Amino acid sequence: MSSHLSHSPIYQKAIEIIILSRSISSYLNQDLAYLRLDGTEDSNIYFSGDIVQQSSSLAPEIEKAELERYSDKKYKHIASVKRLTNLLYKNCSRLEKSNSNGKDYLPILRNELKKFRKLQHTWSLTL
Repeated sequence: MSSHLSHSPIYQKAIEIIILSRSISSYLNQDLAYLRLDGTEDSNIYFSGDIVQQSSSLAPEIEKAELERYSDKKYKHIASVKRLTNLLYKNCSRLEKSNSNGKDYLPILRNELKKFRKLQHTWSLTL
């Protein structure tokens, strides 16, 4: 990774989102891991894993877009960042309906995603 990328505001925000997503998911999993009385699991536990996977993919996609020489491939990575951001936001909304105390932290993540979207818009115009 170049020093330019490590100082990039969008890259730094992506790293913050990864850390926040992992923390929230860990907290959610403590409440959602238990089986219900009928023996079924809470389907929301999968969304908590999704936010970790999706947030963990943001920084590598940003890095690939920054390093790509060809504009068509560069825009595929930019589109991937946008898609991942939208999925993260949607999964936060789903998790806010879960039966967990961790859902109280999801508005923080959604707020960070809003900031990330603004950075993403500026970033995509400058590439």
